[in-house]
Amino acid sequence: MTKPLAGKAVLVTGAAKRIGRAIALTLAEAGASVAITYLESHAEAEKTVYDLAAFNVDALAVRCDLRDPEAIRHAVVSVIEEFGQLDLLVNNAGVFASEALEDIHPEQWDAMFATNTRAPFLVAQAALPHLRAAKGRILNIGSLGGLHPWETHGHYCTSKAALHMLSQTMAKAWAPEISVNCIAPGMIVQGEVGVAYEHFAQKTPMQRNGTAEDVAAAALFFATAPHFITGQLLAVDGGLGL
Repeated sequence: MTKPLAGKAVLVTGAAKRIGRAIALTLAEAGASVAITYLESHAEAEKTVYDLAAFNVDALAVRCDLRDPEAIRHAVVSVIEEFGQLDLLVNNAGVFASEALEDIHPEQWDAMFATNTRAPFLVAQAALPHLRAAKGRILNIGSLGGLHPWETHGHYCTSKAALHMLSQTMAKAWAPEISVNCIAPGMIVQGEVGVAYEHFAQKTPMQRNGTAEDVAAAALFFATAPHFITGQLLAVDGGLGL
């Protein structure tokens, strides 16, 4: 079986578990060497690296507080020291929270933007020279919430909308060497059950909620698609946003 990403090196932030883990595994299966970052999920990160290595690729986990610019720079250096190159950056790490708009404190607002918007910018900035050298790619993981306002998730929706715009800005600023795209997942579940999840599945034209593997398949598309495709935002939502 062909390995379209053989010889490529990838960094996926926040990939010890959930969507990030699925993306990392899919890219490793396609032949890429994969580095992941994590913060608190040390055991999960070790398990993910073990599973990545099963695809006969190099794998690395780096603890990194994405709120800390120095930690970000150190993480990127670690990846380059390990792999010697960086061809794809996947800014996956994010936080999700709900709060009535009028009750959101400035600290909550700032914390949301620190991880969901500021961190992808700082990681991309730190990786920029290496991505330019490789004529590489950036993929940011946004959200359907960045396209549609959710009244109890104002800080989250706004941070993801900003990430969508940041993706397009990067695409223009860093062309032609680097292509930059963004995925906006809808309702993604990984074993969760309940009335709320059933409600969203019924609202979705495809009559089911999404999986992490659905998002990972879209990530593989952008990782292997023509470099000419840039500045695009792809909703992976089963039509929920229609």
